[in-house]
Amino acid sequence: MKTILKSSLLLIILPLLMTGCLYSDDYPIDEDGLLITNRSDCYISRLTLLGTDFQTIHLDAQDAVIDNEACTIRVRVKFGADLRNVYPEFTLVTDAKLEPKVTGFTDFSDYKNNPPKYTVISGNRKVRKTYTIYISEKEYQL
Repeated sequence: MKTILKSSLLLIILPLLMTGCLYSDDYPIDEDGLLITNRSDCYISRLTLLGTDFQTIHLDAQDAVIDNEACTIRVRVKFGADLRNVYPEFTLVTDAKLEPKVTGFTDFSDYKNNPPKYTVISGNRKVRKTYTIYISEKEYQL
């Protein structure tokens, strides 16, 4: 019985050890624990700004306009949207990552003087593009 148990444990542990070695040598990871790949694509395909209720604050739920050549994003938000508590939700090209990381709600209230900036880093970690988010607010209408 003990021999069967030892053999079973060995059969479970040995492949796990071998797999760990395989991935660490063949597939490098970055400081965030993400896989570094050979992809050099580097762009944002979508941005959604969410309020504290996790509902979009875009005007009429329109998507942000992204210019990947100029590295700009233009988004129009509803009148009176609380820009002190915005949760930006990005969709990036495969294997890319974002700096700074989105870890929660962000203050975008100084968007006129200090527009938010985010940098996209390619999967191979060699290409970096910094995007500026330009926000406009719909005027109040009676």
